[in-house]
Amino acid sequence: MDKVITCINCPVGCRMTVTLSDHGEFVSVTGNTCPRGAKYAEQECTLPLRMITAVLPVAGSDTPLSVKTSSPVPKEMIAEIMEELSRVSISTPISAGQVILPNILNTGADLVATRSLL
Repeated sequence: MDKVITCINCPVGCRMTVTLSDHGEFVSVTGNTCPRGAKYAEQECTLPLRMITAVLPVAGSDTPLSVKTSSPVPKEMIAEIMEELSRVSISTPISAGQVILPNILNTGADLVATRSLL
């Protein structure tokens, strides 16, 4: 099975054709102009990962807290992670970089504050 994707690692935006086996395993990629494109193509077609960004309400503050994951998480887990975030209860003070939720759903990624709220 072939998939055509566009690389997002740099502004070139190579159009790549990724060949997968009948079992969904990576076989090959063509159209990339650098090794980063090949690595991206394999990852995107076998286990896509995404960073999550969100805002959370903060007890005692009219300003919500912007947060993000410390590393990409499996794309298929985004809905489940967002559900977990809806149960998070936080209050001030919060420092930028503070871990709000460690190791979200055993992904190895922490949810961290991207700003401070006093």
